[in-house]
Amino acid sequence: MPAIRTDGLTKFYGDVRGVEDLTLSVEEGEVFGFLGPNGAGKTTTIRTLMGFQSPTEGSATVLGADVTDAAALREARARVGYLPSEPGFDERVTGRRLLAYHGALRGDSRSEELLELFHPPLDRPVGDYSRGNRQMLAIVMAFMHDPDLLIMDEPTSGLDPLKQETFLEFIRAESDRGTTFFFSSHVLSEVRKVCDRVGIIRQGQLAELSSVDSLLSRSGKRVRATVDTLDHDAFDLPGVHDLTVGGGSRRSGDGGSTTVSFTYTGAYEPLLERLLEFDLQDLAIEEAPLEDVFMRFYDEGIDERVEAVEDGRDGEAEDA
Repeated sequence: MPAIRTDGLTKFYGDVRGVEDLTLSVEEGEVFGFLGPNGAGKTTTIRTLMGFQSPTEGSATVLGADVTDAAALREARARVGYLPSEPGFDERVTGRRLLAYHGALRGDSRSEELLELFHPPLDRPVGDYSRGNRQMLAIVMAFMHDPDLLIMDEPTSGLDPLKQETFLEFIRAESDRGTTFFFSSHVLSEVRKVCDRVGIIRQGQLAELSSVDSLLSRSGKRVRATVDTLDHDAFDLPGVHDLTVGGGSRRSGDGGSTTVSFTYTGAYEPLLERLLEFDLQDLAIEEAPLEDVFMRFYDEGIDERVEAVEDGRDGEAEDA
């Protein structure tokens, strides 16, 4: 049984779309990344999965519990850890008191272990905490009852780079133990490090559902070559994208050398045959960044997103 399943999940806020016709499943033990920029519908989806709001249409289950069945979901949430994008705390009390209170409600089998990795100043009022310290406290609270499933919204937000890496290493270790993760992010480097599969959401609708390896294979290679001369359209090959030549000109060289760079997603044989036609002075081929393939899902409809932000619709849908 999947840890999370959605079937046509839809949430509208009046006439504003939060998420529409979302169908996906997250298997037990999987690390699933839910990708998209701010306002895409990530938080709407997570709030619906947690039962904080009811779907307009469609259905969803979390650990087998229907998200519209309050009693069943309450029982399932005892096995769920939740890390919101903006943790809300009573700022008058200390972190230590909050941990004790949370442990009394949900159980505490791991806080000592977690506090060795994440170090919020427990004896200070939470109102004095920095953004990073708040996030570390929230991480401890999300994991301290040893949940089977973690649902997290931008979990590394506010952490410094060292703590981000510590957290990602912790996710990898927990995944090896069989813990399931569903987390939203727009930081593709962290997704690549820990995720098995990703869903890319665009304007409230699922644009892609794929393994990370598949996305990387589709992103192709970044090619940079320095050649003696370069004729017009010399690299006009299937699979060549974002071609740049020298200073941006595609004219032939004047007896010196010319550098050409591009993303390549085609078959290797035609590329190698074309490269061998030149006096090749330098060549570098490396994996293209995941950002390249991610942005292909957002090249269209940019004007619509800008208009949504300008009239407030995009932020309203995400924050509602």
